Amino acid sequence: MGVLIKILFNAAALWVAVQLLDGLEFTGSWLALLGIALLLGVVNVIIKPILSILSLPLVIITLGLFLLVINAIALAIVIAISGAMDLGLSSDGFGWTFLGALIISLVSWGLEAVTGR
Repeated sequence: MGVLIKILFNAAALWVAVQLLDGLEFTGSWLALLGIALLLGVVNVIIKPILSILSLPLVIITLGLFLLVINAIALAIVIAISGAMDLGLSSDGFGWTFLGALIISLVSWGLEAVTGR
């Protein structure tokens, strides 16, 4: 049940990011949004830890701020896979992807804090 709630939180956070940012566009259905949220969860579980370990010196030097770049890279990977699978998520550049990753992280964190998960 916890995984399903995390997917719903990711979908809600992604929807908020798309609504707030002009550079992120989503043209798919709600089912596609849930698919992208699932894909984001898989990338966060598999690829993000690998990127974090490989970039550990940069994370230490920047006092953890490079983790924001890693989040943006993870979202860029999701956007690329979404484009290949025709799920409807696109970005106008890495800057928009970075801001989208920041908003997704904040909204997910807020939803988890409010619900106590």
